[in-house]
Amino acid sequence: MGGIARQNGMKALAIGGIEDHAHLLLSIPGTMPVAKAVQLVKAGSSKMIHQTFPGLVGFAWQEGYSAFSIGASQVRKTIAYIRDQNKHHKRRTFEEELIAFCRKHGIQFESQSSLRD
Repeated sequence: MGGIARQNGMKALAIGGIEDHAHLLLSIPGTMPVAKAVQLVKAGSSKMIHQTFPGLVGFAWQEGYSAFSIGASQVRKTIAYIRDQNKHHKRRTFEEELIAFCRKHGIQFESQSSLRD
């Protein structure tokens, strides 16, 4: 993912995740929409996974994504958060954490479980 970001003019500051999701802290050019950055990384990494691991024919990224901007003062804290995914998700799931984050910051959202109902 870092290489894909670099090839497309972005800088990967941190990349990490666990079995069911990934977190990326990217610095993207001011002229690049966030949706384009996500599309490039998801498409490029999906292609690489299918080429490298042909047995993973069922691999696909989910349709949606979450993206948040941060200030320079939050870079270190965000990098530490991304590196400590295993610790965070022993306490609560990714979806529980995302819902709590959105509520804390007044962000409207639809959870994946509500979309399945």
